Amino acid sequence: MMHVGAPLSAPFSLGASSPRARRRASLLPKLTRRRSISESSSSAPIRLCCRSLASLMDRSPSRLALASMGDDPIREWILTEGKATQITRISPIGGGCINHASRYDTDSGSFFVKTNRRIGPSMFEAESLGLSAMYATQSIRVPMPYKVGPLPTGGSFIIMEFIEFGPSRGSQSVLGRKLAEMHQAGKSSKGFGFDIDNTIGSTPQINSWSSDWIEFFSEHRLGYQLKLALDQYGDSAIYEKGQRLMKNLQPLFEGVVIEPCLLHGDLWSGNISSDKNGDPVILDPACYYGHPEAEFGMSWCAGFGGAFYSSYFEVMPKQPGFEKRRDLYMLYHYLNHYNLFGSGYRSSAMSIIDDYLRMLEV
Repeated sequence: MMHVGAPLSAPFSLGASSPRARRRASLLPKLTRRRSISESSSSAPIRLCCRSLASLMDRSPSRLALASMGDDPIREWILTEGKATQITRISPIGGGCINHASRYDTDSGSFFVKTNRRIGPSMFEAESLGLSAMYATQSIRVPMPYKVGPLPTGGSFIIMEFIEFGPSRGSQSVLGRKLAEMHQAGKSSKGFGFDIDNTIGSTPQINSWSSDWIEFFSEHRLGYQLKLALDQYGDSAIYEKGQRLMKNLQPLFEGVVIEPCLLHGDLWSGNISSDKNGDPVILDPACYYGHPEAEFGMSWCAGFGGAFYSSYFEVMPKQPGFEKRRDLYMLYHYLNHYNLFGSGYRSSAMSIIDDYLRMLEV
């Protein structure tokens, strides 16, 4: 389906959920922009501002458009830059567990709006940057972000394109091809990382730029999660074994050419859908530039089949040792689930670490 919101021509220039309820939002840091290595010297239903939806529906369209728009930046944007003159309906949308999501129907089309009453604009700014980067590749469909800002009573919001989803997730083959096209088109001259830190679920995801993928993945993916497990649970066993693995990853990448490619970063089944035409749509990203194989780290929760991989590798050929590295990229997400949801994921993470320590004989 074509864009059903206001007919804007370009994504927002600025700036994520999970299979189960994500960890409390208080862990979220203030997200910071990152500079490239060359630049661096060393990155529920929406309530309309104390007015109930019922009371708004009782007002005339002209009064609705004019009354106290400055008190509600969402309405203000929709009724000005969004080119609508009337908001006809606001409907809650389920499925998220960190933010509140709603559909705003207007005489100019529909908009998708997320709010969070506890977290400032930095989280949504990071999401917007990720969506904009993926949108710019003109490959797989993502919702176009329009506006991010603070709420006057605290918290923040993001307004984006509303996409009418189809009845299924669409073709696995098309999904694989479109994802590969995004990886192929989304390159970075800055190295591995992203211009801003973001979140994986509600866990901070550090995206400081690095010229070395193994160093980046070790420090900012595995290392960060292992330290979190140590601090949160006192789990010195998984921390110490994980540190040994981090220091011995090089043999897993022998003969591999690694280009930094734009990754969605949190590609599980809940973040994959299709539009009414059956074309794949991906959303709620945790973007960064990394080794494209890292995109499959959530494959245990994504349902990728043979048709998906066949189509993907037709565009992005499989590299030597792919099978040896698959569990390594899953480890990051198992560790994150351990930190978010508790001990139920610890054994999976520890098993992967133990298997690699045996394989690498360290």
